[in-house]
Amino acid sequence: MSNRIESAYKYCESVTKTHAKSFYFAAKFLPKSKRRAVYPIYAFCRHVDDEIDEIGDGDESAAVRAVEKWKRQLEEVFENKIQKTNGANEDRKPKTKNQNLVFTAWKDLLENYKIPPNLPLELMQGVLMDTQIKRYETFDELYIYCYRVASTVGLMSSEILGYSDVIALRYAEAMGVAMQLTNILRDVKEDAAMNRIYLPQEDLRKFDISERQIFSGEINENFVEMMKFQIARARDFYQTGEQGIALLEKDSRFTVLLAARIYSRILDEIERQNYDVFSRRASTTFSQKILSLPKIWREAGSFKFRVG
Repeated sequence: MSNRIESAYKYCESVTKTHAKSFYFAAKFLPKSKRRAVYPIYAFCRHVDDEIDEIGDGDESAAVRAVEKWKRQLEEVFENKIQKTNGANEDRKPKTKNQNLVFTAWKDLLENYKIPPNLPLELMQGVLMDTQIKRYETFDELYIYCYRVASTVGLMSSEILGYSDVIALRYAEAMGVAMQLTNILRDVKEDAAMNRIYLPQEDLRKFDISERQIFSGEINENFVEMMKFQIARARDFYQTGEQGIALLEKDSRFTVLLAARIYSRILDEIERQNYDVFSRRASTTFSQKILSLPKIWREAGSFKFRVG
């Protein structure tokens, strides 16, 4: 492997280590070839998300142009047509050296794994939704967002992790939704600060919660009951997602179960904080992750597939 490609993978690993600590921790238990292959997927997601965040909510057209640029560059990678740019196609040139490293890693990644091109394209559409949509009326609408920004990552990763039956992808989709719902419940305060409320409007009405209450960080019995409802929904998706772990290649099962259990523990922390997601951001500690390893290792070795 050339030094250029090796440097690209190292960069993608550094992005993952810095910005996705739980994911990076779990990935460490994959075989080396699989471990290095999942890093470009996360690095790509992070770069697209960061560029859209830099543009901000005030310039939707600029966000659309950015996504279109990433889309063209990614299509070229899939078509194996990366070339040096000139004045005629300058808009296709990666914005930074780091972005170029991400595409270099992706080009090598695609020589070894069959990542469906529609998945990263869907992910980019999901990231773009953050600039266009500030409220979701129903859970069905929110599900589309969760699928695009999270399930697609799990589906791409599944092509690296390996599976024995395509039904495994159904469970990977559910796991992605579970993790994104966890993000939404953890980040209610941060999202509200950006005038974003991902909690479905139909659920806020059901529990008689106003947007003013969300913006002011007011916790009452209604808010607690609404959070219990959302946590139960997320846990249902985790339970469904875990049913597919037995369909993964054996050397991938522990990592997926570990990632799921680490992330779902954020829900436990929210409960431990009495559902107060405004005073402190729920998170897991490194020691909690380490202490969970033996039990999860035993469980991963005993998984059997069952249709849920």
